[in-house]
Amino acid sequence: MSDQIKNIALVDDHVLFRKGLAALISYFPSYNILFEAANGKDFIGQLKIYDIPDIVLLDINMPEMDGYSTASWLRTNHPEVNILALSTMDAETAIIKMITNGAKGYVLKDAEPEELKRAFDEVISKGYFYNDLVTRKVMQSLSSLATNSKISEFVKLTEREMDFLKYTCTEKTYNEIAAEMFVSPRTIDGYRNSLCEKLQLKSRTGLALYAVKHGIVKI
Repeated sequence: MSDQIKNIALVDDHVLFRKGLAALISYFPSYNILFEAANGKDFIGQLKIYDIPDIVLLDINMPEMDGYSTASWLRTNHPEVNILALSTMDAETAIIKMITNGAKGYVLKDAEPEELKRAFDEVISKGYFYNDLVTRKVMQSLSSLATNSKISEFVKLTEREMDFLKYTCTEKTYNEIAAEMFVSPRTIDGYRNSLCEKLQLKSRTGLALYAVKHGIVKI
């Protein structure tokens, strides 16, 4: 990694946590806190004052403009910025949604300082950061999709299967998806099992990533 100082914007609505994290990062060599923001709206406003940061450390649950919307805005307006999601949530849906909205990595708030520093280093040097959490829940599915990239050329999906795949990219539970599709939870289980078998996937994460990769869901 270059010795050039990299600027970080820290976006989190909890002031004490944000200040403590900023103090910690100040001890990391080669990194500088450019500015702090309380939410996405505040962050966008401060971009009019400061330079564009190299990394945005972005909380998910925030008032006014949350991390999902902020990541999506950055992906559209400043795709060169490296987004690292910062959250207490380790749910598949949160991870998938942040990554599909443009995040290059995902760090839990209870991570060790060494992991945060590694996240900065790797997102700058490699363009992404995959820790054990993301590797376990997402990267196996990505690898499976890459290995079986030609499956879609041979597999024909029904309209209902396509609808189900779209719902897998939301935060709805399987029971809620069943209600939306006006079918029983058992039917939803059938869609899931059939698609996993057809596409050689193992999890909802894999199905959601398949939907994004093949244009069934636009991001």
